Amino acid sequence: MTDKEEDTFCKKMRKATREIHAISDALVNAKLAFVGFLDDSVWADGLLVFYEIFRYLEGAMIRLKNTKIGLLRLTELQRTEAFEQDLEYYLGKGWMKNYSPRDSVIKYLMRLREIEDTEPTLLMAYIYHLYMGLLSGGIILRRKRQLMQKISLFKEVTSSGNNITDFGNHSIFELKQDLRETMNKIAETLDEDTKNKLIEESKIVYALNNEIIRSVRGAGTVIFKKIFYFISALILILIVFLVFFK
Repeated sequence: MTDKEEDTFCKKMRKATREIHAISDALVNAKLAFVGFLDDSVWADGLLVFYEIFRYLEGAMIRLKNTKIGLLRLTELQRTEAFEQDLEYYLGKGWMKNYSPRDSVIKYLMRLREIEDTEPTLLMAYIYHLYMGLLSGGIILRRKRQLMQKISLFKEVTSSGNNITDFGNHSIFELKQDLRETMNKIAETLDEDTKNKLIEESKIVYALNNEIIRSVRGAGTVIFKKIFYFISALILILIVFLVFFK
């Protein structure tokens, strides 16, 4: 492997965000990877907190289509409609009527608007990390969730509600490669100061992601219920054992 391959801009971003990225992974696993598999309402709330972020970024890529940011707008990656389809599946057709973004999402959106108004190039950090996260962790979560549905006695196996991670016949590997190569090519045209700012903004991306993931509702209640049911089942088994085998 050459030095150039080792030092691509995307690899520099990944290295710089390694620690806070690990925190994000832990939060996703705690909020969605376990609880979300067992309860659709928690999974839906996880979709809801990211919906506004992806919608904003996709709107920004259209507004800034004549800039370098427009180069990151890969048609097959656009997810706004997919989010809305999934949220309609989980929350019902009228879900948008009484919907308003929570504080953590508003804070995130304010940051995005501030950047677009003052230094829009930095939006590329958000676009790259969120879509790469969807193509990596999002796909893994989908597969794990489908596996849990198959082995669960109480959940019906269904392919519905998975539109945001459905990229049709497109290869996930190739989509990630295209996104990575596009970002690296753009970085080659940027000065060092801008690249350093993008790397620093990447850390803020994960910090804001962590805030909205923490705001996902219902996870604690679901865990409590599962523990309660588990303990109740153990007590019932113990009672049966004592009655019939004393």
